[in-house]
Amino acid sequence: MIHILTTGGTIEGLDYFDDGGITSSNVGIEDFLNKANIDFEYTIESVFKKDSRAITNDDRKLLVSKIKEANATKILITHGTFTMEDTAKYIGKLNLNKTIILVGSFILGSSADTDAPFNLGYAISSLQLLKPDVYIAMNGQIFNWNNVSKNLETNKFEHNEK
Repeated sequence: MIHILTTGGTIEGLDYFDDGGITSSNVGIEDFLNKANIDFEYTIESVFKKDSRAITNDDRKLLVSKIKEANATKILITHGTFTMEDTAKYIGKLNLNKTIILVGSFILGSSADTDAPFNLGYAISSLQLLKPDVYIAMNGQIFNWNNVSKNLETNKFEHNEK
C-alpha cells in the first residue's frame, strides 16, 4: 500500500501568482494514475494546496503528523519544487522509519508537455525499491534528503558536492 499526500504545486497543474491567486486545475494525481492503468493499492489524501514558497514549518508539522498516522510504510508526497528540499530535510531529520519520497514537476501538470507523469511514475517505482528514509525523485534521479539542492539556473536538482 502506498499513501499519497498532496500539497499542491505545479504537479497538480496549479499556477500561483504574486498576489496570492491560484489558477484552478482539473488535473489530479489520481488522473495520472488512472491513465497509467496502475495495479497497486494506494490512498490519496490532500493535506493542503499551496505554492511551496508559502509552505511553513507548521505545514511541515502537519505533513509529519499525516505520515505518522498513516498505516502505510511507503509515503509519496507531491510537492512544489521551490522548497521541496527544505521539506525533505525537515522530515528526514526525524528518522520516521518509513520510505518517503517527495516528487513534483517543473512544467504544469495540466500542460501537454508536462514532466509530471514521468516524475510520478519514477517516484512510485523508486518508492517500492528503496529502504526506509526520505528522498526526492525528480527527472529520473533519486536524491537523499541530506544530499540535495535545487540549481535555480538549470532548474534541476543536484547532489551536493561532498
